[in-house]
Amino acid sequence: MLLRLRLVLGSLVGGGLLLLAVCLGAQNLEERTTLNLGVGRSVPLPSGFVLGVALALGVASGGCAAALLVPRPDQLPGRE
Repeated sequence: MLLRLRLVLGSLVGGGLLLLAVCLGAQNLEERTTLNLGVGRSVPLPSGFVLGVALALGVASGGCAAALLVPRPDQLPGRE
């Protein structure tokens, strides 16, 4: 259980730090694009920001998925 908690917290902190770096780096970009969200369109955002947010969300969700896939101690091979 402690390993799962460490994995989730580590991935969320890593994704948050990555998102912070993306936000700081995307302040003065001139090229801005809008996203088609299906229901409407977003405000013009720098393309690097959109890519960085997708990367940060991928890091966070991948870490949470890895935490869910860690076997419990009673599920390890060789234990009955």
